Amino acid sequence: MKAIKGLAAATSILALTLTLGACGGSDSDKSTLQKAIDDGKISVGFAGEAPYSFEKDGELQGASVEMAKTIFKELGVDDVEGVNTEFGSLIPGLNADRFGAISAGMSILPDRCEQAAFGNPEFMYTTALMTKKGKQDGMKTIDDVKEKGLKLATMTGAIESDYAKDLGIKSQEVGTPQDGMDAVTTGRADVFALTGISLNWMAQNNKDADVEVSESFVQEIDGVPQIGAGATVFRTDDTELKDAWNKELDKIVSDEKKYLEVVGDYGFTKEERPDGEITTDQLCKGELPTAKS
Repeated sequence: MKAIKGLAAATSILALTLTLGACGGSDSDKSTLQKAIDDGKISVGFAGEAPYSFEKDGELQGASVEMAKTIFKELGVDDVEGVNTEFGSLIPGLNADRFGAISAGMSILPDRCEQAAFGNPEFMYTTALMTKKGKQDGMKTIDDVKEKGLKLATMTGAIESDYAKDLGIKSQEVGTPQDGMDAVTTGRADVFALTGISLNWMAQNNKDADVEVSESFVQEIDGVPQIGAGATVFRTDDTELKDAWNKELDKIVSDEKKYLEVVGDYGFTKEERPDGEITTDQLCKGELPTAKS
């Protein structure tokens, strides 16, 4: 009889425990968005590429960072914590749960879309070339770098590294934009290719570096203009977070004044604001529209 009573009591305790667990839930049961809301914070990976995301005086800054802070605040998450990671390690770090999203202005590319989920476009991209002053020599695209047989530096994981490979150029890959500029100023590379807004930002903020930047351009590969856009990146199964992000992002991107209020201080203009003519789905499929004349 005692054994039966003991068994009944144990069963009651187990049932109560399961009920409480079901009511309260655990952190592992929560979605990334809900956990961020409950904790009041979310970690984001960034890559130290100004003016998208970088650290200055110990503070996380940049256009991507401001976009993240603005949107996550609207989602009920006040604290955005930055995790500084080399660009090529951002998606692996995201999928290893080192952070909840990537806020680094990452270009939307088919191979990346197979590894993670990109939000809607935030920035439209063009490429530029950095050289020592007086060494531009009329170069307009990366094709000119190849034709002249110059030493090219690109950033690991950046779209310009893919352009170099597609064009058959063996580029010197560097970890950060600063490394690329250093390669040019020390003569280890003749040209550093990166997004135009990044190179212009670096040149403007390093006036003693003796470098200059070409006009921005849309690189062509096999006759196809490589129209590019950057976005925030999420884990593939974080659909709830991505959808909530896109809803708030669309409110900003659709309003030129609001868009510039968020990113204008970092050199971004209405030219970088997505106009809705190109989507993440198109870019993930590699369906590039014809460039505007």
